[in-house]
Amino acid sequence: MKKLMLLCFVIILSVNLQAQETTAEKKAAKDKTEKLAKTKKEKAETAKNKVATAKDKAAITKDKVETAKEKAATSKKTAKNKVQTAKNKATTAKEKATSAKPIKKIKETNEKAPKVADKITGEYNGKKVYTGPRGGKYYINSNGNKTYLQD
Repeated sequence: MKKLMLLCFVIILSVNLQAQETTAEKKAAKDKTEKLAKTKKEKAETAKNKVATAKDKAAITKDKVETAKEKAATSKKTAKNKVQTAKNKATTAKEKATSAKPIKKIKETNEKAPKVADKITGEYNGKKVYTGPRGGKYYINSNGNKTYLQD
């Protein structure tokens, strides 16, 4: 029985000695844990900085787009104003030209004169019949349009 007790005591002592950690091992584990935590924090801060930088770039781009839109709108308005000014000048010049010319009275008729000087070759229902440059025969109807005659 003494031998049995002695054997149990030796086993208990050896288990206790193996289970205990040394202070150096505890310190090394703690340092490793702190180092990992610090690395994770630094990575998180870097990621936050990248996100902030991306947001700043997006804001700058948005401002540039808005500025470009404003410039385009201003250019469009300026172009409209220039066109309107040109139209006004043209109208004014036309009015001056019209008012400066003496008015000649022309004999008015219901018939429109042909644009091309065609030959008058006869009469149809009281209308003058014209022959065109390619031989077509027509007269000017009451609406002022050419009405072609069949041979």
